[in-house]
Amino acid sequence: MTNYRKLSSIEQSMEILNRRTSSFQVVTTSCITGNLTADVLQKALNLVQLRHPRLQYRIVGELDNLKFANAAIPIPLDVVENLRPDYWQEIVLQELNQKIASDKVLLRAILIIDKSIHNPSYFITTSHHAISDGLSCIQLHSEILNYCQRIAFGDPIDEIMSLPLLPPVTELMPKSMRTLRGKLNNVSYLLGLQIQQLWRRPKTLDIEKYAELESRSCGVVHKRLNQESTKKLIDLCRQEKTTVQGALCAAMLLAVANNINDNNNQSIALSCRSSINLRKYLQPQITNEHMSMLASSVTSFHTLKPKISFWNLARDARQKIQHSLKTKNIFSQVLLSQKIIDFFLARPHKTPTTIALTNVGKVNIPQDYGQFQLKEISFIPSQAAFGGVFGAAVATFENKMLLNFMYSQPSISKQTIEALANDTISYLLDACSIATDI
Repeated sequence: MTNYRKLSSIEQSMEILNRRTSSFQVVTTSCITGNLTADVLQKALNLVQLRHPRLQYRIVGELDNLKFANAAIPIPLDVVENLRPDYWQEIVLQELNQKIASDKVLLRAILIIDKSIHNPSYFITTSHHAISDGLSCIQLHSEILNYCQRIAFGDPIDEIMSLPLLPPVTELMPKSMRTLRGKLNNVSYLLGLQIQQLWRRPKTLDIEKYAELESRSCGVVHKRLNQESTKKLIDLCRQEKTTVQGALCAAMLLAVANNINDNNNQSIALSCRSSINLRKYLQPQITNEHMSMLASSVTSFHTLKPKISFWNLARDARQKIQHSLKTKNIFSQVLLSQKIIDFFLARPHKTPTTIALTNVGKVNIPQDYGQFQLKEISFIPSQAAFGGVFGAAVATFENKMLLNFMYSQPSISKQTIEALANDTISYLLDACSIATDI
């Protein structure tokens, strides 16, 4: 028997973007040592599909009547041979720009193997954003590797306990958001955001080449901070009474200001969209192991004056994010997500924000999975739709920060993003007075 459930506003937004643009999904990459075989990995994928109800679903219907339906096909796994150094980056780029066949399955996987026992394998998943966010995708990789460890060891797995199916995120929000007061809060939120945009008029990167939505693609530039630099940055953020999120916002804003401000003696207005993990704000709180889209965002506006202090800007970003979290705007953003997406899709020439940052912080999963060792893990949400935005997805694992800078092509060239990414890293290192290679 097939079960159906209508998509919530934010879930509909993700599927609309999946259909209207070249892609909109979350690509997660694990670098693994140990002899991970396709047979072991496929068995592990079958098990996690049994455990997670959302992985048993697909999406059916027209754009005005989208529904989840069960009876998805088994999670597909492709196996490719490692052809050259950093070949995994080519596969990630390919996955970022290949739509999910959402009427069949909402997650697919790739294993990049290397015949040399000294080289790592790469395990890549591409998940529909309607059922996942960065945190749940990272947690899923850890769960898959746990199953791989047990399967490779010959540990019998007799029964899989399925997780309870979460209700739509709207049903997990405070009850006040479903009242007339909540609806008025939503209207106030939209009006306030529009007033801020009109009043501050934040600048964005120049569109280098315009393309229709269907012709855009997502590009990515990979960067990292080593363990010494990452630890120093985290320690200094505490000392300077800010957060790593605030410091990353500051570095990206300064990089953009440096790019678009020809006269460094003038102030410049910019905006930043920061992703927010909703789990601890829901009733009841939800753990990372549940596959779901449980993220919102807040938009902060900043005026960068000449010779502004990095740490002052980082504190300003932190304070504005914290102020937004005291309101219920994070819920309004989710409830109104389809209207917001429809607004921007109707105006594809508009750039919604200067920068966009999603940072999951310290990744609290093991490194050791028996014969398999997780060396690195990171994620990237595809950003093909929104031209002109300088975006970054950041994760810190085993005291090393991995930064993936994503952007819409051809709106911005790879050369421009590489310069912005390098400037961002330089601002972080300069702020910490560290002279190291990245």
